[in-house]
Amino acid sequence: MVGLSFTVTAGSLNSTVSDFLFDERVRVQRSELEKLGQSAAPLLVDANTEGLKQLIRAHEGEFSGRILVLDSRGKVHLDTAGERTGTLFRSEEVDAIMQRGQSAYFGVHDGETGELVNTHSLIFSLRLNGAWSSYCSARLVSGNDVIGVLMLISPVTDMMTGLRDLRRQMLIIFLLAALAAAAVGFIFSSILARPLSGMIRAIQKMARGDFSARAPEKGSGEIRRLAETFNSMSEKIETLDVTRNQFVANASHELKTPLASMKVLLESLIYQPDMDKGLRTEFLQDINREIDRLSAIVSDLLTLVRMDAGSVKLTREKLTLQDLIEENRHRLDPMARKRRQELVIDIKDPCEMNADKGKMNQVIYNLMENAIKYTQEGGRIVVTLDRTTRNAVLSVKDNGPGIPQDAIPHIFDRFYRVDKARSRETGGTGLGLSIVRQMVLLHGGTIRAESQEGQGSDFIVELPVNGQS
Repeated sequence: MVGLSFTVTAGSLNSTVSDFLFDERVRVQRSELEKLGQSAAPLLVDANTEGLKQLIRAHEGEFSGRILVLDSRGKVHLDTAGERTGTLFRSEEVDAIMQRGQSAYFGVHDGETGELVNTHSLIFSLRLNGAWSSYCSARLVSGNDVIGVLMLISPVTDMMTGLRDLRRQMLIIFLLAALAAAAVGFIFSSILARPLSGMIRAIQKMARGDFSARAPEKGSGEIRRLAETFNSMSEKIETLDVTRNQFVANASHELKTPLASMKVLLESLIYQPDMDKGLRTEFLQDINREIDRLSAIVSDLLTLVRMDAGSVKLTREKLTLQDLIEENRHRLDPMARKRRQELVIDIKDPCEMNADKGKMNQVIYNLMENAIKYTQEGGRIVVTLDRTTRNAVLSVKDNGPGIPQDAIPHIFDRFYRVDKARSRETGGTGLGLSIVRQMVLLHGGTIRAESQEGQGSDFIVELPVNGQS
């Protein structure tokens, strides 16, 4: 593109310069010849040949060529070369004035044949040979009548050759400049394209499934920002891929565990037909519990899938969180009493708000149930509800074993368990807190966990009280 631009510019500028120089030469000759014609016209009317000779000689030094004075019939009255005096002289320059009424005319002729040639094609011809002459004519006027023609014939071979050489030199200069610009452009494009090449290779690796591919962050400006953005995207995709694989592995493991337990129990029933009736009933109850556990895992997985797909919609209605807390306390009181735990409800504000009743009920139930399950017998659970300027603040605090500090950032991850053996004993799926977090986020709220080992845990939910659907 650079080379083509220089070539087009060179041709255009070359033509403009050549035309300007040529036209300037023509303009000067015409102007000088027309001035001389004003003085020569009265002498031609009076047929004053001697006066014409003296006038032409007086100005002969101003013109580098041969001057002819012709009357209206084309007869030469004066020829400074002495060759055509008294003869008829016909040319395109004479006809342009006498027949077509032009005031002046300029043409270039072959010095050998006298043939009129195209000056533009002659200048731009690469084979400019021979001798060339210019014929410049100006009319001689007396009153309103054209009485003759003043003709200047001068050699223009040097001028034509000079214009041709100028053209050649300009073309060479522009071609060299075009080559240099193309070379510089190629070098710079290579430098600029190198980071893009690295990015293309990284994209190709990603297309083959290698999500660890990263583009080199070289250069500056948009190219570097593009590489940084690509790498950030690649890192997120790799993280999502790892999370997906881990999720599939965990889900498979969680689904396999109850199935394996049921298989062992069923095989015992099949291969021991004379099993004690009480033991058989116990095995069937265990199978029923594993089926409930399997059903809970599948249900929780479907809930998370719908949330990830954005297909879960909120059905907001006016409610008070106090009513939901009281409702869940009645549901969970038997479990707490069975474990000899103290369940305390501390309502500082009823927190009226617009929310999805079913989902908020599940949030409160899961948090309270988790506190009861993971707090030792005889422990204490305190549920506090308060309100700030904009948010309802729900706190579920226990005095259980607490959560290790390194586990707190992962407590809301899917299938994450601090104590895996104990979680399975309590019947947990490892998805409850993930579902709670998603439902809180759907309402525009936040949830966090605060805990120290041996001092219990505190789950704090903040929800905007003016949430709109």
